[in-house]
Amino acid sequence: MADIPWGSPESKKFVTNVGLVTTDGPHGPNVMAAEWTHHVSYSPGLIMICIHHADTTAKNIEKTKEFGVNIAAQDQTWVASIAGGSHGEEVDKVAVLKDLGVQFFRAKKIKPLMVKGAVLNVECKLVKTIEVGDHVAFIGEAVEVYSTGETEPVAYHGGKYYKLGEHIQKPPQEFLDKIKKLVEKHAKAK
Repeated sequence: MADIPWGSPESKKFVTNVGLVTTDGPHGPNVMAAEWTHHVSYSPGLIMICIHHADTTAKNIEKTKEFGVNIAAQDQTWVASIAGGSHGEEVDKVAVLKDLGVQFFRAKKIKPLMVKGAVLNVECKLVKTIEVGDHVAFIGEAVEVYSTGETEPVAYHGGKYYKLGEHIQKPPQEFLDKIKKLVEKHAKAK
């Protein structure tokens, strides 16, 4: 078994989004940046976040069974840096962000605030908790979804933020046709 330690060159090869996860529980309103924020099912709509057990967000979710997922927009990198730069038991990160002009809004079906200006906001009710190594995966069912449709998400890679860039084209149609024929040729008998 091999580890992939935080900050190692290997751990920096992944490309992720930046989820601004909002909670409200025994430690009050909180927001954290979570690069491991994934859409894992279309129907029902399920979102999974993977975070450390000791995080304030984890403690709030364990108690309240709900959380908000706000996918950071390209102009919200500084919001993610603040949300990920300190521990919610030591700093009221929501208050810091409000003092800097970040706007939050009341969710419709959960208690945590949602981040205005995010490319996607999803209100989640916890449906499953899975212990995964040194993290815990919380899977939440989407109970309300909003999307601005006007902005692009920020990408996170190698400890840095990126704008989504040039679209890379799929292979030419004739090559896709060749692939299809080879797949049919090598189909396994049922």
